[in-house]
Amino acid sequence: MKIIVTEKISENGIEYLKKHADVDVKTNISRDELLEIIKDYDAIIVRSATKVDRELIEKGERLKVVGRAGNGVDNIDVTAATEKGILVVNTPAGNTVAAAELTIGLMLAIARNIPQAYHAGLNGDFRRDKFKGVELNGKTVGIIGLGRIGSLVAARLAAFNMRVIAYDPYMPDSRFEKYGVEKVTLDELLQQSDFITIHLPKTEETKKMLSEKEFKKMKKGVRIVNAARGGIIDEKALYNAIKEGIVAAAGLDVLEVEPKYNIEHQDFNNPLLELPNVVFTPHLGASTYEAQENIGISIAQEVISALNSNLYGNIVNLPGVKSDEFSQLKPYMKLAEAMGALYYQINDTPVRLIEVIYRGDISRTNTEIVTLYALKGFLKPVLEEDVSVVNAKLRAKEMGIEVVEGKIEEINHYSSLIILKITDTNGKTTQFAGTTYGEEIRIVEYMDHKVNFEPTEHMLFVKNKDVPGVIGHIGNVLGDFGINISTMQVSPNKNDGTALMIVSTDKEIPDEAVESLNKLNSIIKARAVKGLI
Repeated sequence: MKIIVTEKISENGIEYLKKHADVDVKTNISRDELLEIIKDYDAIIVRSATKVDRELIEKGERLKVVGRAGNGVDNIDVTAATEKGILVVNTPAGNTVAAAELTIGLMLAIARNIPQAYHAGLNGDFRRDKFKGVELNGKTVGIIGLGRIGSLVAARLAAFNMRVIAYDPYMPDSRFEKYGVEKVTLDELLQQSDFITIHLPKTEETKKMLSEKEFKKMKKGVRIVNAARGGIIDEKALYNAIKEGIVAAAGLDVLEVEPKYNIEHQDFNNPLLELPNVVFTPHLGASTYEAQENIGISIAQEVISALNSNLYGNIVNLPGVKSDEFSQLKPYMKLAEAMGALYYQINDTPVRLIEVIYRGDISRTNTEIVTLYALKGFLKPVLEEDVSVVNAKLRAKEMGIEVVEGKIEEINHYSSLIILKITDTNGKTTQFAGTTYGEEIRIVEYMDHKVNFEPTEHMLFVKNKDVPGVIGHIGNVLGDFGINISTMQVSPNKNDGTALMIVSTDKEIPDEAVESLNKLNSIIKARAVKGLI
């Protein structure tokens, strides 16, 4: 495996990578050079400066993983990565404490005019009356976004004896209760807050979330901190609100368009930075020794884990699965993929609906990733290498296939059962069912036949007349092609005088052998299947 690192991460993170892969650290690489060489790498690790856009992703012929050393992924085209089946991983927890503490620092700085007083003192001006501030004690702080960082900020500001209110429509009431935070609407937060701090990702929904109409709803003299992402605040509207006296001061660690952070002197203009009551820091949210160490090691571990197909952790474009959950679900993923891979190898009719139904113990777990494996198996025979668990749902949607997941706790005979019900465009339904015994997987229903077989690499499925001599005929044909039978299972249907024969072989069954079988009078239909495991 080859990994390229285009921005600085901790040495311990680099050392971890080198234990598991070939690593090239190219922190000053140009865009053109990166586009030229990205085809040689299985993974790329970036921070916020490198743009992993569609063009770069398309040129990354071997790319399997994009790692973002940090929280946000706004410099990564996650949609393009998902389409290509590339995993995107990040480190959302690595800098949470650092970002929360910087937020508090900026809040204190704009409350007490600390930077302005410092610079005045450097120039011999010690008139303290110029820098009279306000206390946090007894004030109301409004937190927009009560995620990892927002909740840490809430806990710390409560110690300042502040009234803490928050707006986050995606967090349950229990989270507000846990941190002693009052849940409010966005309008209520804007109207009541003496301080406002933002802790949200930058998305289409949050872009310019605080604009002219929001500033008009705020208390006069409000102070605002943004150590999250540039662009969440409309900078022109903020400038006007400061000039009009609505906003008394702002502490910003981010801007919509940011300067380069590795150049000593540069021309950079932003009207906000010309205002004396705006404190700006150059995106220092994660800039502590502890955070950088945590992030460097974390992103190295996430990338290596993802390259080794361990689909748990901080994967942005997959459902969240913890390590212990992944271990528990791994046999079911293997089972679901095997059942999915059966359909297009024994049927030709296009599909309009796939239902994945979980019964018993498995129904009480997070099964979304298992469903993705079923889709991957289903699509792989027809899409070949262009499908993975990352883009399987997208590929199914592009083919006009509806995917439904169902859960039923009640079950007989098994502790857990997965049912894969596939409806084709003619309305005909094909159904498979399977279960697990520890790490072993078994398919226990195959197209209305009760069976119990372990999927293998090379298999033959035969529907035949239930008459003497069929087994011998099949053995003779396979023997003529030098193929040994590993296992054989027969499931007769007493109602119509037919039987299902399931055969595992030691090697791939050629088309000529299947054609020979289908010419036999006793054979109704024979199909060779491969790659179930």
